[in-house]
Amino acid sequence: MNPALRFLGIIFALLCGALPARAAPAAALERGTAITDPLALRELDGGRFGIGRMLWPERSANIPLTSAQSFTLASMVPVRQAIDAEFDRYIARHNNSLPNETIGVGDGFAFQLFDRIQLDAADTRFVLAGIVNRMDRAYLDEAGCGEIRLIYRLTRTKTPGTQDTAILARLPMTLILILKAKAGDGIDRNGKPITCSEIARRWLAAGELSLTGAPLAQKLLGEDGPFDLIDHRNIDRIETNLQIAHARKSAVREFRTDYLLKVFRYDARLREFQEAPMENQIDRDRLLADDKLGREFKSWLLEPKHLAEFDSGTILIPERFLANSAVAATPAGSGNSGLQPEFGLMQGEGGKSVFSEADVVTALKKAAADGFKLQNIRSAGGFERRLNDVTCSGCHQTRGIGGFHFPGVDWMAAKPSNSTVVPASPHFFGDQVRRRDILMAVRDGRTPDYSRGFASRPQLRGSTELVGTEYSDGWGAHCYATGKPAASNDASFRAWTCAEGLACQVSGKATRIGMCFVQSR
Repeated sequence: MNPALRFLGIIFALLCGALPARAAPAAALERGTAITDPLALRELDGGRFGIGRMLWPERSANIPLTSAQSFTLASMVPVRQAIDAEFDRYIARHNNSLPNETIGVGDGFAFQLFDRIQLDAADTRFVLAGIVNRMDRAYLDEAGCGEIRLIYRLTRTKTPGTQDTAILARLPMTLILILKAKAGDGIDRNGKPITCSEIARRWLAAGELSLTGAPLAQKLLGEDGPFDLIDHRNIDRIETNLQIAHARKSAVREFRTDYLLKVFRYDARLREFQEAPMENQIDRDRLLADDKLGREFKSWLLEPKHLAEFDSGTILIPERFLANSAVAATPAGSGNSGLQPEFGLMQGEGGKSVFSEADVVTALKKAAADGFKLQNIRSAGGFERRLNDVTCSGCHQTRGIGGFHFPGVDWMAAKPSNSTVVPASPHFFGDQVRRRDILMAVRDGRTPDYSRGFASRPQLRGSTELVGTEYSDGWGAHCYATGKPAASNDASFRAWTCAEGLACQVSGKATRIGMCFVQSR
């Protein structure tokens, strides 16, 4: 088979989640950092972590809220209004840029929109699909100890006459409740102060449990469990991810799906979620249209301290440079493309730009002279890649399952399992070693290393757990095709090699970033 065609075939399989189930390692990669046990999630969804109990804590019943009921809650009305407004803008942009491509709900349209009737339906609801520890994000607020994420997937529920053995259809939307790992007065039920170290200890201890289902849920909620420390009072914001439209491959276009991403912060005074700028979602269009704003962004980002934070992945870009929404188009490919969020910001990508290669090279030299040792960005190519993967949409385009990094387990299926259906993306699993390393440092009172590599290649941090797997350098991993002379190899990526017996294959001449496949003989 032509290597390029094989490469594209594997890309499609990865994006569509069509690969076989991941091989189970000796210990789950997500141990101590996420809860993916389907039967335990079912128990938690039926109790205080059901979305109805979290969004409407005064409600005494454990009867699940339908999606229609959820969006009519006073706190959620602004969320639904904002999503509707984004649909209107998306349709208007489409009609302006692709006037000959029809768009609407149903198979008869070139671009098929998500049917918003599902958000008003009495037979759909948001189901708890996973719980993820993100204490690795405590660099934003170390006193708050980072975040805990409750991930809900929009799912059709049973209707009269449906057989119990039926597999219930999950819809392409997730709603994530972002909780502060430590909130309120920081006191536990026994009047003792809650420390970040104690929270980390409880999570890591939970990862060593061999329990499943109700016993696991009870242990997690118990007095010494990690979930004893969180409830609705920890809510900070909501993040939504919705497949807004998809288009089948045709004579005039490639297969494509677009995912709408948004963030809503909780206003405790108004008791509602309000639309907010998305963390590090660089507003490319505004920066290219406003010369003054573009110059301000360049000056700010290339300052040595900020460039070092950008390199380590711990930067927090000021909101004046950010967008309130993003559309992540997949597949975006590994080469430069207008579908990528940074496209156009670097000189040479067509039209106006904000950064030139000379700007980046000069900034890298200045940072080195000031004593900053960069780990990832060692070239203009590395800077360009970080511009992409630091954004929400760019990260979701990288090693995701479609536009999701955590579609979650489906415990409403006839035989729920997190082994027959992959609950998360290669990017998610590849990052668990780094996240657990941070948790252990916090538990032990050591200074955590919050840095992260590029979204395409995980940090190993001295661990061999990922070696030879698709998450690092195994079959299907992202790699860099080195060449001669050695000086031509990009310093940001030349360490992206493949395991023994595999070779890095690229899809064309436009890029040297490829994937590891069995070496041709």
